[in-house]
Amino acid sequence: MADRGAGWAAAFFASVARFLVIAITTYLGLLVVTFFIGRVIPIDPVLAVLGDRAPASVVERTRREMGLDLPLIEQFYIYLKGTLAGDFGRSVLTTNPVMDDIRRFFPATVELATLGTLIGSVVGIPLGVLAAVKRGSAADQIVRVIGLIGYSVPIFWLGLLSLVLFYAKLQWAAFPGRVDIAYEYSFRPVTGFFLLDSAVQGQWDVFRDVVRHILLPASLLGYLSMAYISRMTRSFMLNELAQEYIVAARAKGASETRIIWGHALRNAAVPMVTVIALSYAGLLEGSVLTETVFSWPGIGLYITNSLQNADMNAVLGGTVVIGSVFIAINLFADLLYRLLDPRTKAQ
Repeated sequence: MADRGAGWAAAFFASVARFLVIAITTYLGLLVVTFFIGRVIPIDPVLAVLGDRAPASVVERTRREMGLDLPLIEQFYIYLKGTLAGDFGRSVLTTNPVMDDIRRFFPATVELATLGTLIGSVVGIPLGVLAAVKRGSAADQIVRVIGLIGYSVPIFWLGLLSLVLFYAKLQWAAFPGRVDIAYEYSFRPVTGFFLLDSAVQGQWDVFRDVVRHILLPASLLGYLSMAYISRMTRSFMLNELAQEYIVAARAKGASETRIIWGHALRNAAVPMVTVIALSYAGLLEGSVLTETVFSWPGIGLYITNSLQNADMNAVLGGTVVIGSVFIAINLFADLLYRLLDPRTKAQ
């Protein structure tokens, strides 16, 4: 028993080490790609700072101060060292250090993506189970069509349509933004997560207003997440329902409820961890259009505005942060999968 436990621990840590090597390599690849994108795009970072009418002497001096006259390998070393230290330079648009801007805007994206993932999971998993259990039925077809629409229809179109319906026509949703202007000076967020801050401070009027603002964009992202999660849940459940242990459970007289929810879904829940983690990471990095449509002051809108103003420090800094979070979520999901899946303990 001790030898088996030691062998499993060695295999587990070896797999973790391999994944860490992959994660570090991926992160370095991300830095290389973002660095060279910043150098090949037809935007001069010096002119973005000084403007088109700056004297040539000032342009050259600024270029030297920014290190843009150095060889590319030296520029990349400086970029790598600054990135690892969390220094992405200053934003041309806000004049603040890029990392300070990211700390201010990123909580809004995390809050929106978290609520969207919760909605997608709570709705998508039961729908996927229903579609698998009722395979080939009308319920299965309806769930698949709902998921297909979520995959096919552009999110910005859904966002504009939902604003027209729920804000302009029905007036159920609040005006685009994160909180009403009436609370901008009376409400002082601490963590940047408005739902948490308003609840902890006992400002329930602000909490209700934040809910009214976040519900529509979070539901839209939740719909996209639900389409993916329901489809994968259906696939995993169909695979589990075809296993021999399900046949044995039915032969022993176990109820269908216990077979579906106690056996099949329990085993399908292990790979679903990775699916939900990937869905969450996808919402974090893919909420640019949603934040733009709903004027949501998150990292996606920050990157969009920075790109439109040729603020490449902010664009590259935001891209690196989002990519780093994506890698970290994948690492966490992989480790959690290995801890939850009993089959990895036997390897």
